[in-house]
Amino acid sequence: MIDYLIIGSGLAGIAFAETALMHNKTIFVIDADLHHSSKVAAGLYNPVVLKRYTALANAGAQLDAMDALYDALEVKLGFKFKHELPMLRKFYSIEEQNNWFAAADKPGLSDFLSTNLVYRKFSGIDSPFGYGKVNRTGYVDTVGFLEAYRGWLTKEHLFSDEIFDYSQLNIRENGIVYKNIEAKHIIFAEGFGLHANPYFRDLPLEGAKGELLLIKAPQLSLDVLLNTNLFVLPVGNDLFKVGATYNWTDKTEIPTHAAREELIARLNEILTCDFEIIEQKAGVRPTVKDRKPLLGTHPEIASVHILNGLGTRGVMLAPMMAKMLFDYIENEVPLPIEIDIRRFMAKG
Repeated sequence: MIDYLIIGSGLAGIAFAETALMHNKTIFVIDADLHHSSKVAAGLYNPVVLKRYTALANAGAQLDAMDALYDALEVKLGFKFKHELPMLRKFYSIEEQNNWFAAADKPGLSDFLSTNLVYRKFSGIDSPFGYGKVNRTGYVDTVGFLEAYRGWLTKEHLFSDEIFDYSQLNIRENGIVYKNIEAKHIIFAEGFGLHANPYFRDLPLEGAKGELLLIKAPQLSLDVLLNTNLFVLPVGNDLFKVGATYNWTDKTEIPTHAAREELIARLNEILTCDFEIIEQKAGVRPTVKDRKPLLGTHPEIASVHILNGLGTRGVMLAPMMAKMLFDYIENEVPLPIEIDIRRFMAKG
């Protein structure tokens, strides 16, 4: 019997798998990679909601947990996938500069918003009012990271590329049995695929479709992460990821003409150089109506657990949320009520 059967190998599933392994637990992962927004995400991490100048709760602790887990995984996999990169917020007026300084004085934001404005000149961008710099930002190569980790799991015979069949899950007194696998616990980390899960599908996972462009812009000399009415992320060879859109009604992963035109229009507002669209991708982010993750244990089955709803900040959230769920299961450390699934069950 193994300790954990994990369903899903996106950021949430992998973070839990590695957390369990670090604590000498045995695992097995199943995933057909059907519903993971991680595979199309830009992988940005940023401790501030710049649209409203608000700090994320426990942002510093989230970043510390992220650094610890990903740094260890880079050594384990022999692959550099986490890249620190300054994020610059473009200003359009003196008033925006003043709003930045006011925000930088707020508790929770002072550590992350630099009060030294940046006036660098980037070819292809006109910014007479300069930029504000956000500290502790960057991106994770999510596609490369997930592929590398799944490759490691496969090599260790800890992974099965298959669609999970809920009808074959049998609940026992001391755990679960799935086909020929016996486990003490099962962790569901399927992302938006949660809607097919008979144990947790009543939870309010809404999903927000997001679309990105990959553009080629040889005249754009940008070596930072630009944040304005969208983000522009340099990925090398004159290529840049651009995004993202939000659609709360379309739950498909099919790229749309409307999103393409929206991103092009926003790009034209900030770039003064030509660009060519190389690729367009779409995915559905697993989001919750209160914008908080979904962690916890099934109210009637002690061996069935969930780790989901990480939304747009999965890169930052996954390591800390995985550790919280692990400590909850193994050491009975209570989950904060704002992320515990019982917050919804108590209402219903």
